[in-house]
Amino acid sequence: MTPKRYDKGYFDRWYRNPSRRVKGPAELARKVALAIAAAEQVLGRPLRSVIDVGAGEGRWQPVLQRLRPGTRYAGLDGSEYAVRRFGRRRNLRLAAFGDLAESGAEGPYDLVVCSDVLHYVAAAELRRGVAALPPLIGGVAFLDLLTSADGVEGDLRGFFRRSGAWYRRVFREAGLVPLGLHCWTTPALARTLPALEQPLPRSR
Repeated sequence: MTPKRYDKGYFDRWYRNPSRRVKGPAELARKVALAIAAAEQVLGRPLRSVIDVGAGEGRWQPVLQRLRPGTRYAGLDGSEYAVRRFGRRRNLRLAAFGDLAESGAEGPYDLVVCSDVLHYVAAAELRRGVAALPPLIGGVAFLDLLTSADGVEGDLRGFFRRSGAWYRRVFREAGLVPLGLHCWTTPALARTLPALEQPLPRSR
């Protein structure tokens, strides 16, 4: 099978073609607003820095700048096309998800984003990348993904049908704490939240 290519044709097909794309600008804006609000609630101050892991063409960057002008944004992606075309304009650098620890990203960041990516990443690479997330998290990590229990539309090539329990186990083993609505944080930050907002203890 020919390796999947994240080239101009791919992004034209799934992000710009109205008859093909599953998620449009309105849904992207809602996601960005949600992630900003969650991070600012945990931090208790306005957002200052974001790293977008698996950023693609860096679609979050202009929305972030519109909602929080002056926020420092950095994006990482494995697509040579995306980095070549948008790297300078949107501050994107070339790095696969599994190479996050060696990417040179210097955290912590107020918001770590990995949106609509992890269900396309093979298990071994995913575990490597997730293990490198906690040192980057200075507030919230927004990790939205689809599981085997979700209805999936759009790009099914290379989609890994894994259970929610599988993802929760991998995230927990990496030291991530769930906050809900695709948001995760570190144990130290979770302990600073009001008692009712802290995750319930796991039953034995």
